[in-house]
Order: sequence, then structure tokens, then C-alpha cells
Amino acid sequence: MKTRLSTLFSRSRHGGLLVLALVLAILPLFLTNAFYYDVAIRIALNAIVVIGLNLLMGYTGQISLGHAGFYGLGAYASAVLTTHYSWPPLAALAAGAVATGLLALLLARPVLKLKGHTLAMATLGLGIIISIVINNETQWTGGPDGIGVSTFSVAGLEIAGEKSWYLVCAVLLLLVTWLALNLIDSPVGRALQAIHGSEVAARVVGVDTTRFKVRVFVLSAVIASIAGSISAHYIGFITPNLAGFFHSIELVTMVVVGGMASIFGSIIGAALLTILPQLLSSFEGWETVVFGVILMATMIFMPKGLVPSLASRSRKRAAVPKAPAASNKPPAQEV
Repeated sequence: MKTRLSTLFSRSRHGGLLVLALVLAILPLFLTNAFYYDVAIRIALNAIVVIGLNLLMGYTGQISLGHAGFYGLGAYASAVLTTHYSWPPLAALAAGAVATGLLALLLARPVLKLKGHTLAMATLGLGIIISIVINNETQWTGGPDGIGVSTFSVAGLEIAGEKSWYLVCAVLLLLVTWLALNLIDSPVGRALQAIHGSEVAARVVGVDTTRFKVRVFVLSAVIASIAGSISAHYIGFITPNLAGFFHSIELVTMVVVGGMASIFGSIIGAALLTILPQLLSSFEGWETVVFGVILMATMIFMPKGLVPSLASRSRKRAAVPKAPAASNKPPAQEV
């Protein structure tokens, strides 16, 4: 019975991947101008980061309030290497991902020994340190004024125009989603979920909890770095705000609103909270307040997040037995 359920669940997940591919394929039909393309591209980039963060938070239960730091490292690695050293953009992206992965690997063991609010504070401090370094190294990063980034090209083919960037980001989003879904369905994914359920119990049954936590932390950081690099080349100009505290809070809010331990919830959360600032553009300065209210409301009314909560309610409705239909046949006469 368990095998059948897991097979059905796996099929539904990969069916969701096909639906996502279909949505991404037909969406350009409704993107009538450059602004709509820009919003769609930013949704895809945010969704990529949030999927990686959800692997860490939702599936493994490890809180991170400094993930924008890894995003910023990838962005600035691409900016510095292409601008100051004339590196090919793809090589700069790879170098940024490797450097971010090594930093995450170096910090993971001491940081992930912590739990709860102490882990949250440690990751918050890490993000703040990265942001301060980016602000202060003005000769490389441009400091608070920011730095320009060259166009992205592969083998001499330049990625230019909203349609080309949309295609790149859509393919990357599909690839990261596929990777995450396969990871969840693998023994590694089951080990991560066991750690989330009870780290002590996971150790008892032979799971090397430290090794798996380190791996998912590094993977999550590398995914954020790659998205940061792509974002830097797409925007063409970056500032330290990319690695700032508020950006980290935005990413965490996307995870919580969309749904912890839900890959497709990550995409929905990223979409909703990327569109929201566009709707609040006339209320400049209130974005932080609105994000805080949304986070509080979600934790109170839908603690599992939007997608898991709606899915749970749908399953409950489907499980309610229907009342038997009333029979029109007259009762039998007693003799």
C-alpha cells in the first residue's frame, strides 16, 4: 500500500513538472510588452532561489535568514570577474558558484550545529557580513553605488532581449525544479525529511545527519549563487541591496507563503510576492510592512503555506463520504 501511494505521489509531482513546462511554454502569448516579460523573468529567478531555500528549510528543517548573501555573492562574482578581469560570463558564473559552494561548505558544519533561533541568528549574521563586505570593498564592487555588469554570452552568442532572457530563465527554472523533485524522491530526500521530523530518530536509524545537512546547505547556496549571477547579467547593474537583509526576508516569506516542503509552492510563493511589489509601487516604503503582515497572516491561518493548505482541504473534501441517495421505491407493505 505504501509503495502504491509513493508511486502515485511521485507521478503527481512529475505531472506537476509537465504542467509547469506547459505554463512556461504558453505564457509568452500573454506577455504583451517588455514590462510583463520583466516580471515573468524576475518570478523565474526568485523561484529558482526559493526552491533551493525550501530544500533547506521546508524539507530539512534548517532555518536560513541570510540566503540573499549567497545570491549576492554569485551576482558580484560575475560582475567583478567579467568587468575587471574580462572573464567569459559562463566561466564567471561557474567560478562564483564554486566559490559560494566552498564558502558554504566551510561554514556549514559549525553553523548547522545550532538549532532554532540560534541557527536563524547565525545565518542572519552571515548574510549581514557578506553585505558589509560588498559595501566596503568599493574598489571591486563599487560599494553602495553599485557596479555595471556585461552582457551574457555563450560561445559568442549574446543573450539579448526579453524573449531570449525569458527562455533562458524558464529552462533554468525547469531544470532546477526537475533536480529538486528527483532529489526529494531519492534516498537523500527521504533522509532530509527524516532529519526534519526528528534529528535524533534519524541518527538512531543510521542517517548521517551532519553530512546530509551540509550537502543540502551547500546545494541551496550554489543554486542561489547561480540565480544571482544570471540576475546580474540580466539587470546589467547591481547594488548591495541584492545581498541585504530585506531580500533574505523576502525569500523566506516566499517559502512560507507558498508552502514549506512544497516545490511547486515555492514557485507560487515567488510569483505572488514578486508581483506584489509591482501592485504596491504607489505605496513606496510600505513594502516591508506588507511582507510582515503577509508572513504573520500565513503563519496564523495557513501555517503549512498556501499550496499544502489548499491541497489538504481538497483531499478532506474528496474524502467526505457522500450520503446515499434517497430511494423512490415505496416501503414494503407488511402482510
